[in-house]
Amino acid sequence: MHQTIDTAHGDVVCQAIRASCDPDQTIAFVSGNFNVVHPGHLRLLKFAAEQADVLVVGVNPDSTPGVTLAQDMRLDNVRSISFVHHVVRLEDSPTAFIRRLQPTVVVKGKEFEDRDNPEQEAVDAYGGRLLFSSGELRFTSLALLERDANVDISTVRKPLEFPKRHGFDISQLKGLLGKLAGMRVAVIGDLIVDEYVTCDAVGMSQEDPTIVVTPLMTRTFVGGAGAVAAHAHGLGADVNFFTLVGDDEAARFARNTLEQHGVHFNHFTDSSRPTTRKQRFRALNKTLLRVNHLRQHAADGEIQKQMLAAVERALKTSDLLLFSCFNYGCLPQDLVDAIADQARSRGVMMAADSQVSSQTGDVSRFKGMTLLTPTEREARVALNDFISGLAVISERLVERARTKNLVITLGAEGALINTMADGTFTSDRLPAFNPSPKDVSGAGDSFFMASSMGLRAGADIWQASYLGSLAAALQVSRVGNLPLTTAELVREIDEAGFSHE
Repeated sequence: MHQTIDTAHGDVVCQAIRASCDPDQTIAFVSGNFNVVHPGHLRLLKFAAEQADVLVVGVNPDSTPGVTLAQDMRLDNVRSISFVHHVVRLEDSPTAFIRRLQPTVVVKGKEFEDRDNPEQEAVDAYGGRLLFSSGELRFTSLALLERDANVDISTVRKPLEFPKRHGFDISQLKGLLGKLAGMRVAVIGDLIVDEYVTCDAVGMSQEDPTIVVTPLMTRTFVGGAGAVAAHAHGLGADVNFFTLVGDDEAARFARNTLEQHGVHFNHFTDSSRPTTRKQRFRALNKTLLRVNHLRQHAADGEIQKQMLAAVERALKTSDLLLFSCFNYGCLPQDLVDAIADQARSRGVMMAADSQVSSQTGDVSRFKGMTLLTPTEREARVALNDFISGLAVISERLVERARTKNLVITLGAEGALINTMADGTFTSDRLPAFNPSPKDVSGAGDSFFMASSMGLRAGADIWQASYLGSLAAALQVSRVGNLPLTTAELVREIDEAGFSHE
């Protein structure tokens, strides 16, 4: 549920909160001064959130004893907490607001249990409950989770020799970023909804050799091709996204999230599959287990016709077409070929990324692209060659896929960049810009998007790959596939963190 700050009269606010809830949903209420949101607040609010479906937090007026900051600042402090649904500007006492809202449960700190609590009479009047708790001490790990959502540029190191070899200055990339604004990008591919379940590691089971964890919080992000679309909009593009979904809550979450990110969400519902969802269980900044909820069969013929017609309409006003394939059924070969033919006939630049994780796949089936960005494994799977050196693999894949530029991403070893310019095959390597990633998910998506947009804006493959590497470095410096922004990349370009290759 989207967090809000409610500023109208108390009765109107309560009506709006009730209207936003389903009839069977329960509400928890907490109030306080919240001069500074510290771990104690987070533990208390987390406990309250676990007692009901919707958490409402009231911020006391400036006249309340103990208040040291203006109410607007304190409202912003609480609004930044991801699991708070509504933040309310209290105009009078919390008890008066409780009488209006009638929440299912009111939560206060454990220290209030032996004091006079006027809220008790209010909740008794309508059959609610007053609970006292300060939450669990181990929940201080929430601070790590909130921190992990932010970009940490201190771990990014930009190589100096590569730009020198290819005749450009890193500062020139800011001008390139300016050219991305307003670019019209069409993205088609497999949507993924990523759930990160942050856990407290309890220990080892005594019955069997199993790690025991307690889940603390779940954060949900749009991933896969949806992340590519969101990243493109973050860099200023006007984005049309085309994908396959199931008829479920994950699809509705993706639609709402992408629309909030400014992406035009064109979805085609297939009742024979769920929306692809991947759960990651993490503890101490490490992923312990991933659970995939998906189907991999191709979309039926009628859905493919609808997708083709919709993409054809978008291509009339598109500058760039991105295929983002995870081999979950959104991009059968006939549909890829038909869309590519339409793009070529209209002079729309194309780029493709095709992931091979535990599934099969062939990135070379995307013919005639300006850019392909497979991992080394994906390149080798496409050629069924696990013996030859990377240089041979690169040349063979460029020839087979008839691509102008091929970047093979190598994880911690960086990227191998290959281009066929003027009939001459040329290669170079970029090291990884971030040697201390927090979460590698989304690195390929951000590299693919930024590099492709850079090429479309007129950069050569060397500048475009450098921009893509910067985007990937920032992406892996935080947990979750959140959209990058132009401002984040500009800050990194201006940052003085350089290294020699």
